[in-house]
Amino acid sequence: MFPNSILGRPPFTPSHQQHNNFFALSPTLYSHQQLIDAQFNFQNTDLSRAVSLQQLTYGNVSPIQTSTSPLFRGRKRLSDEKNLPLDGKRQRFHSPHQEPTLVNHIVPLSGERRYSMPPLFHTHYVPDIVRCVPPFREIPFLEPREITLPEAKDKLSQQILELFEACQQQVSDLKKKELCRTQLQREIQLLFPQSRLFLVGSSLNGFGTRSSDGDLCLVVKEEPVNQKTEARHILTLVHKHFCTRLSGYIERPQLIRAKVPIVKFRDKVSCVEFDLNVNNIVGIRNTFLLRTYAYLENRVRPLVLVIKKWASHHEINDASRGTLSSYSLVLMVLHYLQTLPEPILPSIQKIYPESFSPAIQLHLVHQAPCNVPPYLSKNESNLGDLLLGFLKYYATEFDWNSQMISVREAKAIPRPDGIEWRNKYICVEGSFPTTTTLPPSYHHGTERIT
Repeated sequence: MFPNSILGRPPFTPSHQQHNNFFALSPTLYSHQQLIDAQFNFQNTDLSRAVSLQQLTYGNVSPIQTSTSPLFRGRKRLSDEKNLPLDGKRQRFHSPHQEPTLVNHIVPLSGERRYSMPPLFHTHYVPDIVRCVPPFREIPFLEPREITLPEAKDKLSQQILELFEACQQQVSDLKKKELCRTQLQREIQLLFPQSRLFLVGSSLNGFGTRSSDGDLCLVVKEEPVNQKTEARHILTLVHKHFCTRLSGYIERPQLIRAKVPIVKFRDKVSCVEFDLNVNNIVGIRNTFLLRTYAYLENRVRPLVLVIKKWASHHEINDASRGTLSSYSLVLMVLHYLQTLPEPILPSIQKIYPESFSPAIQLHLVHQAPCNVPPYLSKNESNLGDLLLGFLKYYATEFDWNSQMISVREAKAIPRPDGIEWRNKYICVEGSFPTTTTLPPSYHHGTERIT
């Protein structure tokens, strides 16, 4: 997954890496009992067998250290343990002798071993997760497609290129985020063994900057979860795991109990801020769709970046305040490039429906950008002209009262007539429209900007 970290040695040894193909695990069910077991795995530190774990490394830094527990028979320790140092002996949770950098990793207990303490929440509060994610192969790390930047023949185009080259996310930035994702996935699988953690959003879709935060999506099953109950319970366990076991390299973990709950935290090694959500499947599909558009034509990424910077400067790029999300802005740029008299972009969902079908399993979505060749447009407009044309199109040509932006259709489509669309100024259809409309920053469907 991540063979050559720019921070130093790989996150685990080759032997571990060869046997850590969690996508090859056999599918099981996430039932009430398994979520209770996940809570138990989080709390229990009194194991009946030895837990021998490899030391976790993080580049050249190893903020997490693990101790190897001695063998126990019931409540009695073996005599060989008497000479062990203090940090090698069994430690109680919240023990005053426990070093803050030590993390007692827990493995799932065997079927015959039952928990000896009550679960954190009562049975009627446990999420009803009825189907886990099917097993799949590890998604390979995606190196950006080699693409030559357009030639700048005027001053404005040159300024756009200079801004893009100064602010675009570097490969090293992406690798730092990917390394953190790899380590966190291993940790979260101690709670939910069949889960997977995806890097999504601007970090991976090709439109990120050096200052972009990291967005992570924890997938526990390939179907929607109830964000008010299931997602909150899952993130509660993840948040507690971060606070207690991963304080060595995660700081300021915060559970945000919003309509779509997230865990916010900061990685101490890469100094990147992350937002982690649960089961935003559409967000994963959107990431690879937008990545395909980003590398389809060499003028797309510089134009998107300069428009995002322009929107941020004018304080209209903050979905939490009712203005445009970065996702909306990207779709607006793509739509504009599709509707030019000589289009610069097509609708790749129409040309390659088999590569962007919502029915494609998640372990295959990363292949879509590799299956689409670069688009050769006859439009030779420079970046400066395209920037001015974008502003003119939405200021004077687009009919906001009756039209909705649609990248899927590569044209403006009639605005919906429902009551929820009244008094909305900007309507942007999501790339994968769904029946569930969520806040714009979660990429779930059609956006309505008041």
